[in-house]
Amino acid sequence: MKTIAHILTGLVALEHLYILWLEMFAWETQGKKTFKGSLPDNMFTPTKGLAANQGLYNGFLAAGLIWSFFIADVNWLFNIRLFFLGCVIVAGIYGAASASRKIFFVQALPAIIALIFVLLAK
Repeated sequence: MKTIAHILTGLVALEHLYILWLEMFAWETQGKKTFKGSLPDNMFTPTKGLAANQGLYNGFLAAGLIWSFFIADVNWLFNIRLFFLGCVIVAGIYGAASASRKIFFVQALPAIIALIFVLLAK
């Protein structure tokens, strides 16, 4: 269970590093391809700053999850993972409710599955 919890936590962290890259550094290129149909092409340049800000927050989520891999104390590791996975879940649910239902499946669901395995590994 611990190995699966580690792998799933790592995958959620990697996903958020990807989102950081997409929103902070590739918004006007890869962002257009990723969000085709969700946002008109002419809106990517004016929203570059907003996207970069969102990307930074996703980076904080990834950093917290990555930090958990370097914590030796099992209880502290558990609490940090719960907190950051919980943040990802809340962000995913809010994104699904306010922007697109797809966000639930792409962001919140993987974090929920990881959280379940973290809880089972305890």
